[in-house]
Amino acid sequence: MPATDSSSSPATPLASIGRSIRSLRRDHNQIHSFPTPHPHSDLDAADAFQRRAAKLLSDLLAPDGDLLSLAWTTRLLDAFLLCLVEFRALLFGPGADAASRPPLDRLVADFFDRAVKALDLCNAVRDGLDLVRQWRKHLAIAAAVLSASTDPTAPLGEAQIRRARKALTDLTILMLDDRDGGGGVVGQRNRSFGRASKDARPHGHGQGHHRRSSSGGSSGSGSGSHLRSLSWSVSRAWSAARQLQAIGGGLPVPRPQDITATGGLASAVYTMGAVLFIVSFALVAAIPCQDRGLQAHFSVPRNFPWSDPATTLYDRIVEESKKKDRKNSCGLLKEIHQIELCSRHLMHVTDTAEFPLPKDKDAYAQEAAQELVQVCQSLKDGLDPLERQVREMFHLIVRTRTEILDCLSRPHGAE
Repeated sequence: MPATDSSSSPATPLASIGRSIRSLRRDHNQIHSFPTPHPHSDLDAADAFQRRAAKLLSDLLAPDGDLLSLAWTTRLLDAFLLCLVEFRALLFGPGADAASRPPLDRLVADFFDRAVKALDLCNAVRDGLDLVRQWRKHLAIAAAVLSASTDPTAPLGEAQIRRARKALTDLTILMLDDRDGGGGVVGQRNRSFGRASKDARPHGHGQGHHRRSSSGGSSGSGSGSHLRSLSWSVSRAWSAARQLQAIGGGLPVPRPQDITATGGLASAVYTMGAVLFIVSFALVAAIPCQDRGLQAHFSVPRNFPWSDPATTLYDRIVEESKKKDRKNSCGLLKEIHQIELCSRHLMHVTDTAEFPLPKDKDAYAQEAAQELVQVCQSLKDGLDPLERQVREMFHLIVRTRTEILDCLSRPHGAE
């Protein structure tokens, strides 16, 4: 199914989102629950929505937030999902009919045009996570080989070192292919969410049941096929950098009279558009994507309560991308940086024809091997939760857009 063809997705009642939000709020270490507001007007509700968005973005800037790690990126998507559900509640609230009248109809339509573009980003990010899984396999081989000795005091043998270097060399080639090839493997393996064939073995947590697009087809069958039946979601000419610019470029700032006329809903739409861009920008920065690029500019008026945390978050990600040791990285994700560092250090220390290794080099290699083990475990624990959040982002955008379009298509006063 093409990612931007949301009209083929069945509408889902608003109540169906309750289960997702309950699961999000179950972990108080990741997100904060907010008391249910009791606004006296639509304007109060819109203001409360903006304050909650500001709070969620500010929490992501905490000193211990570990910017752009797997755990932090999962929290970022938690914040987005909460914001989108609150936004839905505003649009479907007592003033829902305002969404079909000027000026709100134009602003809502603009937001959903941008949101549809984010669906392709979700697919590209999902493929990027799959690529990181492939990297982890090579990393795990090197870690297992270097940690396999039953005697921790015994020096590493030649066979161990050569096998580990082979795995790390393969890993380096894969990462260079992605970095220098404008997406590399990612650009050739994009797929939509879910399984394309009931005979294909589930990937990851195996959720999602999207239809195949007519262009997807079957790329292989049987357990020995590396490329299972995939649904192609973006073309090879697709660009994450251009998509970011389309999502955030020219975001329409509501005029004061529009905010007043819509009971504050115009400012809520603008808020949700800015949050969508910041989340998309962070995902492209962190995860390997086809034609990554962070040139998209972000600037918002300072009179919104969320303006400062949103701008600070954008600036910090840009600063991270400009660091000398991150400029040529496949992604700014903390764990990707750890993969690059561990691989580089181990390749350097084991670049020798002397076996067994000298005592100092052997100690360093075994210490680096333990770092590899930790990185592998971090990836194992963090990739699946993050992918689930990307899936939920995809599905919730589709459901929200479908329901709003259904709502706007009804005659006034119809149930």
